[in-house]
Amino acid sequence: MRILDLWHESLAACLARPARAILTVLGTVLGIAALVATLGISKTTGGQITARFDALAATDVTVTPRVSGGPVVSRVIPWDAAARLERLAGVAAAGTAADVDTKGALTRAVPLNDPTGQSTFQLPVKAASPGLFAAIRARLRSGRVFDAGHSQRADRVVVLGPAAAERLGLVDAHQQPAIFVGEHLYLVVGILSDVSRQAELLGAVIMPEGTARHDFALAAPGTVQIDTTVGAARLVAHQAPIALNPDDPTVFRVAQPPDASSTRNAVRNDLNALFVTLGSVSLLVGALGIANVTLVSVLERVGEIGLRRALGAGRRHIAAQFLTESAVTGLVGGIIGTSLGVITIVLVAWQQRWTPVLDPRLPLVAPAVGTLIGLIAGLYPAWRAARLQPVEALRSGT
Repeated sequence: MRILDLWHESLAACLARPARAILTVLGTVLGIAALVATLGISKTTGGQITARFDALAATDVTVTPRVSGGPVVSRVIPWDAAARLERLAGVAAAGTAADVDTKGALTRAVPLNDPTGQSTFQLPVKAASPGLFAAIRARLRSGRVFDAGHSQRADRVVVLGPAAAERLGLVDAHQQPAIFVGEHLYLVVGILSDVSRQAELLGAVIMPEGTARHDFALAAPGTVQIDTTVGAARLVAHQAPIALNPDDPTVFRVAQPPDASSTRNAVRNDLNALFVTLGSVSLLVGALGIANVTLVSVLERVGEIGLRRALGAGRRHIAAQFLTESAVTGLVGGIIGTSLGVITIVLVAWQQRWTPVLDPRLPLVAPAVGTLIGLIAGLYPAWRAARLQPVEALRSGT
């Protein structure tokens, strides 16, 4: 039997029962579509995760004194640290922050003494340079943040974290409400909605460094927060201690992000392993469907098999015919499934406003995988058909 004849016979057998052929192909279509879609979506989501990692974690550098405590060490970070660091290449924003010792002063939003104590709170007070808000990527709910002029003049203004504003009963800063920290009155110029770094600021009262120096004798900044451009974190982490203290840069401890490439590869590998497993299960279901339908076809065509054997067809011809039928089913299912999988990837990426990412080899390999699945699924039915004896097959088929 020539290959062309074998192909024609297999197509005729597949099209003899269109409904069954469609249902059989459907299993492979779902399996291949699930495999292509999950692999593509895993690459797309992996790209989004690593992009967000690069945009936040890979650009985060903090500098703190290497040793803590003592009057000398407390002045390790200079007051102009942010200005020094902003001159470095790769620094997008920099700012300093420090805990303010208020000597136990309570914070309240009303000038009256409340005997119940329900309107006074022990809130953390932080001192910040104006550049800190950009460095922590703070987002405002209302109002504005203080600037360098407020700090130079030691103006009594503050910015509240959302949790601190809620406890004080403030929801809007446009009217510049006032709060008391101890006996000092401060105008609230802004209320934050969220921060990407230093989450402790969400529940704090944040005042300019110059104000903290004047009102609470703040000695020096406690930490430096740096926001870098993507790819510059390691260089900035190396240069920052030198810029802050050229005489002895070893007095600083620098926290820099881990290697982005290793984290990116780990995330992608984990996602790929998960989605390949899910896609493989779908393919297994499709393979079982092909095997089941092909076996049923063998049982229904016992008389045909016996007639072919009686007319001179060998066992290899019978086996080749059923293998080709299952391979054609897998190939058609693979082509349709690949198309549906690619469409699914594009639709999901469009809905989520992502950039779709797909391995260019996948649309070519997936139909071949479908064909291979069809061949494997047809091995047992083809072997069983080839083992039928002509006389027994003719008797069973009549």
